[in-house]
Amino acid sequence: MKKILLIVLTLFCLSGCSCSNNTAKGAVEAFLDEYRNLSASVVGDMDDVVDAEENLNDEQKDKYRDILRKQYTDLTYEIISEDYNDDVAIVETKITVYNLGKAQNDASKYLNEHSEEFYDENNNYDLSKFLDYKLDLMQKNTDTISYTINFNVEKNEDGVWQVSDVSQSDLEKIHGIYEENE
Repeated sequence: MKKILLIVLTLFCLSGCSCSNNTAKGAVEAFLDEYRNLSASVVGDMDDVVDAEENLNDEQKDKYRDILRKQYTDLTYEIISEDYNDDVAIVETKITVYNLGKAQNDASKYLNEHSEEFYDENNNYDLSKFLDYKLDLMQKNTDTISYTINFNVEKNEDGVWQVSDVSQSDLEKIHGIYEENE
């Protein structure tokens, strides 16, 4: 689930925002507001990713979409600093998101300790039961986590500031699934 989501959203991020941005700070704000406001690009990419999840049934896909919508709309951020060097800048930003990584880890830990709860009537492991459990934990999660991201921002040929080169770890931070030990 995690890897496919990040691949598609990386493509979105690298395309940048076509909004008119006069400052690097404005470009970062526009970039993060694309998530908070569930822009058509974000929703389209999210839907593509969720629909590609072969292990999820339709009900689980809807629940996963709801979880991601909540994650994005409730994201908060604060611009800490801007460091300009001609047509490039680094914008240090503190974001706060739901800690979905903790919910996923808690679900995996519970599976390891209580695997029998996820067996079907024939005593076989039922992935769908586990996915229901994991999605329920993610949906109920209210724990937040804060991260600092240094966004790389560049002026394009039209003089518009755009976020560029968002790293995999920074995307994981936005999605609340970053783990320090990865």
